Amino acid sequence: MHETERHRIILSAVQERPVVTVTDLCALTGASEATIRRDIAQLHVQKKLRRVRGGAEAIAPPSFVGINARPFAVNETIHAAEKRAIAKAAVELCDDGDAIIINGGTTTFQMVHPLTAKRLQVFTNSFPIAEHLLKHSKNTVLLPAGAIYREQNIILSPFNDDGSRHFYARRMFMGCRGLGALGLMEGDPLLIQAEQKLIDQADELVVLADSSKFGKRSSLLLCPLARIHTVVTDDRIEDRAAQMLEAAEIRLIVAEVAAADRKTRAQED
Repeated sequence: MHETERHRIILSAVQERPVVTVTDLCALTGASEATIRRDIAQLHVQKKLRRVRGGAEAIAPPSFVGINARPFAVNETIHAAEKRAIAKAAVELCDDGDAIIINGGTTTFQMVHPLTAKRLQVFTNSFPIAEHLLKHSKNTVLLPAGAIYREQNIILSPFNDDGSRHFYARRMFMGCRGLGALGLMEGDPLLIQAEQKLIDQADELVVLADSSKFGKRSSLLLCPLARIHTVVTDDRIEDRAAQMLEAAEIRLIVAEVAAADRKTRAQED
């Protein structure tokens, strides 16, 4: 990632939280601790943020605290080919008339394009998913009550009565921070609170996870493997990850990346 892009992400992060740690910024940017420390020092000299022990804070502390998650605009450029293939395969599980829940995220956002040919009842906490389906499809769209977190483009509420309890779905589709033997992992308590409420409202949980997610870890567990019905991933999944899902009796769908996207992916590698 280019220095300019890292600086943009760092400055965005410190505006969302009182203090952002070096570890948080490494996770958001994919850069090393040494690189992040140099970035913080440079931005401190430029008086764009304030360097503190173990991290950084905003010059003017934010009045509205954000969440620990990479910005939507950054995430949507990562593994884009895989996300398109995964999302297309996920939509093939839906039949007209189904009631489904789609959790916010850049992989689930790619579902909007094939969903334009469907007529479903869709409950989502994703502002861009709702907007796209309203403009380009005949799906019925429902949203929970809450605040819009601009960086992640999702709607979250700290309250139990956000409307989600009144919607029951055949399936819930969601992405994740990481997926391992313990289950689904996420990076922020507020995200976990919102996602657990939605998971409780669906018969089946379908996880959309590109193959890189099997190597990622987080300190926060969202749900165990036993709660997952289906995992949709791409054709780079390793045998040991597939075996882990098979041992947990989870249905595995492997989406093949299109030839044109495969060529682009090879150039990026």
